[in-house]
Amino acid sequence: MLLFPDALFLLFAALLVDALIGDPDFLWRRWPHPVVLIGRLIGFLDASLNRESFSPERRKLFGVICLLILIAAGFAAGYAIDYGARLLPFGQVLTVLVSAVFLAQKSLYQHIAAVRDGLLKDGLAGGRKAVAMIVGRNPQTLNEAGVSRATIESCAENFSDGIVAPAFWFAVLGLPGLIAYKAVNTADSMIGHKTKRHGAFGWASARFDDLVNLPASRLSGLLIALAAPLAGGSPKTALRTIRMDARKHRSPNAGWPEAAMAGALNIALAGPRSYPGYTVEDPFLNADGRKSATVLDISRALNLLKGSCLLLALFVLVLAAAIAALNGTAVF
Repeated sequence: MLLFPDALFLLFAALLVDALIGDPDFLWRRWPHPVVLIGRLIGFLDASLNRESFSPERRKLFGVICLLILIAAGFAAGYAIDYGARLLPFGQVLTVLVSAVFLAQKSLYQHIAAVRDGLLKDGLAGGRKAVAMIVGRNPQTLNEAGVSRATIESCAENFSDGIVAPAFWFAVLGLPGLIAYKAVNTADSMIGHKTKRHGAFGWASARFDDLVNLPASRLSGLLIALAAPLAGGSPKTALRTIRMDARKHRSPNAGWPEAAMAGALNIALAGPRSYPGYTVEDPFLNADGRKSATVLDISRALNLLKGSCLLLALFVLVLAAAIAALNGTAVF
């Protein structure tokens, strides 16, 4: 298991690799992405343990068992890779590369930029096509302002659970913690829904995902607020929006980065949203802000994303150096 400050220096390297290289498409065209493998395991457990003939109580119990299996598998995979890396010359390079695979800085930027570019090139049709890749709501119900708002909200939320949260759990528990976190987060996205099939079975995964994302969501909101000047905003306004509105969101975590983003851009986010089969009547975050987001606001959100990722990397590096200096230990 990696320990401070070693894990933090390795995390900084992984963040740098992910920001510069991202996910190499040529590699994942030949082999399945690790998150795809996690998804296959979740699908297998869902098909095996979540049967319609089971009572809701039994399905909830098997959902807890499913979650425990995923956490154990994530820790086991991470420990095996970490242990193997320690036996190899320059094995820490392997740890960095594997860790970078589970971070999403460049891929998130590319997906958000694709919506902006789609709107600019092909209008509403192009924006709807691109936003369908990153949000669960029905894109055909969205006008240009709706596409822009959904994109910005996705940017904020995915910065938290796709970048900051995996980085946080790597810092705390090393590679095993990172992979276990990704297993939990993937389970939440696949089975953590309040549907007839998954309401009971996915309950444990959804609740545990809320728990493990709690520290990262708060840190994400702070990072976005500090980066506000890059979008022409004010950190003070963003922080005030977090304080006033973060808890209004139905998610215990998404409200923090989304409120920070809303305050930094001075636009209203969240609010009523339409998903396939149902509508969410939520209050707006930063309700006094501009209601009609634009494609320009997506570009501003991308500036916030870049700045927030840079702040995260600098925070990790400074913390690692400070701990190493206090401990009087050599790096690695």
